[in-house]
Amino acid sequence: MLETRCKIDFTFSDTIAGYVTEYNPDTKRFGLRTSDGRVFEASLTPATFARITQNLGEGYLDCTERLGELLAPGQMVYAYGVFFPESETTFEAKALVFPGEAPGQYRHEEPDWWVRQARSIGDSYLKWQFNYPEQEIDYRHYRTFLHLAGAKQGDTLQETDTISRLVYGLASAYLLTGEERFLDGAEKGTAYLRDHMRFYDPDEDMIYWYHGVLLSGDREQKLLTSEFGDDYDSLPMYEQIYALAGPTQTLRITGDPRILSDIEKTIELFDKYYKDPEHGGYFSHIDPITFDPRSSTLDKGNNRAKKNWNSVGDHAPAYLINLYLATGEQKYADFLLDTADTIAKYFPDYEHSPFVQEKFYEDWSHDTTWGWQQNRGVVGHNLKIAWNLIRIAHLQRKPEYISLAEKIGALMPDAGGDRQRHGWYDVVERLLEPGQQHHRYVWHDRKAWWQQEQGILAYLILHGSLGNAEYLKHARESAAFYNAFFLDHDDGGVYFNVLANGLPYLLGNERFKGSHSMSAYHSIELCYLSAVYTNLLITGQPMNFYFKPKPDGFKDRKLFVAPDLLPPGCVTLTAVEIDGVPYQHFDAQELTVTLPESATDLRVKVTLTPVSARENRDVD
Repeated sequence: MLETRCKIDFTFSDTIAGYVTEYNPDTKRFGLRTSDGRVFEASLTPATFARITQNLGEGYLDCTERLGELLAPGQMVYAYGVFFPESETTFEAKALVFPGEAPGQYRHEEPDWWVRQARSIGDSYLKWQFNYPEQEIDYRHYRTFLHLAGAKQGDTLQETDTISRLVYGLASAYLLTGEERFLDGAEKGTAYLRDHMRFYDPDEDMIYWYHGVLLSGDREQKLLTSEFGDDYDSLPMYEQIYALAGPTQTLRITGDPRILSDIEKTIELFDKYYKDPEHGGYFSHIDPITFDPRSSTLDKGNNRAKKNWNSVGDHAPAYLINLYLATGEQKYADFLLDTADTIAKYFPDYEHSPFVQEKFYEDWSHDTTWGWQQNRGVVGHNLKIAWNLIRIAHLQRKPEYISLAEKIGALMPDAGGDRQRHGWYDVVERLLEPGQQHHRYVWHDRKAWWQQEQGILAYLILHGSLGNAEYLKHARESAAFYNAFFLDHDDGGVYFNVLANGLPYLLGNERFKGSHSMSAYHSIELCYLSAVYTNLLITGQPMNFYFKPKPDGFKDRKLFVAPDLLPPGCVTLTAVEIDGVPYQHFDAQELTVTLPESATDLRVKVTLTPVSARENRDVD
């Protein structure tokens, strides 16, 4: 029988995130109340140092000499230090990070915070991938894998999805800044995808996308099927979905009819081969030869006749919402509603777990045996559902969307969040074993950058739409943690993972800035939508957006400029410039611009201004 030791009688370091309750300048001690209401006492030492959160591209903001001023009641602070278990356990704070310079003030709510961050990340990827501006942007030089400082690993793999994700990030940076290098990168990347990664079947009048290409000098080897272990030798739905992410965001800017044609023909692939006309939803994988989702060849990955979160839920955030925003076509609104209906009907499993079910057989019975997932929940997927259901509820107000989003919003802070340090965990066991009170982390308690994005956006839009102050609290805590610990101020971009305490985790693939999982997609998407939700829904600041329509772009010369699926009536279009000249042919309520005839590309700048009255929000 092993001797049990329940008492923690050793020193250890950790982070406490919370709100200052009091500060005694004589004893150099202060109180911290965590997000869930627990109170700690912390002591300053002669070696304690402090900083204010800085954005990418900013210098270090030391505030060590201002601690007496900054440790004011209500001030949020991250205190990294050491616990000493003595007669009473004490905590000595060694390093402090302040998200703002006063209680209730957060630097990430500055109107241009996220715009500047997007610009910095975009410039980092242009430098890393193409050595821009010293050299022209040329996607022949693109590589999937990038080391921590952006150096290429030496591989010759170009994955379709990671190029598309980079294109998405660059297009989003252009929408926020109007700076030409970002659109140049987005258009060249879109053209490269079309020329090298696209397969057009003239007999079927249909398009699908290669997994990628391997380069050898001037030769390239097409990789039809996925090279990723979970999906090997198949055509996974999520790879086809993410192939559309970057081109669709570029379509919003230019209206390029070639992009729209590619998207439409890829959706035909989805409808013909991935869609389940009997039970609804979309299969996760199809055979690369027969296009059959029930082929026995899919048994090797346990993917025969399966459905999952990615095959159903990823349409909306990856391309479908942006496709609707670009075109205003009702058929894409109907597609969005169908995916949201499917999620609301089949994914909740609250009789058994606070986490949704993510893997299914074709009849929607639960698959709890697949690969690494088993009966486990991905925290970020739950948050992603809440975020996107609220977006789609702004398109058509359905109570089931709002109630599920709010259910997730209420459950996730305790089930998948870190109330001690802030931030969101990765993969957890969906069920508790007897005697357990905390859902077990499957591999680790690290926090991935993309899951922080889902948490930030979910609670920003929940608050912006529904007005619950608790949502704003979670949004601020999530964004404060991300900006305090994920930004790489030495090499640029953001870290893949941090430890639970916020320190960067820099081993293995998680050291990279480019990989099968990471490009400039989630990091700049977060910047784009955080700027939109914060300015237009929360702090009430106007925003500028930039477009560059082609002469043959946009049906009936109508440019749609809504930045996202926002509550109807919450913003108006207050100013338009075309080629630097004020322009009056726009609809302030519909958020559309009637473009003039032109033989060349037009430079369009629009200003959107929030409507302050809460009664104009469509979601209660």
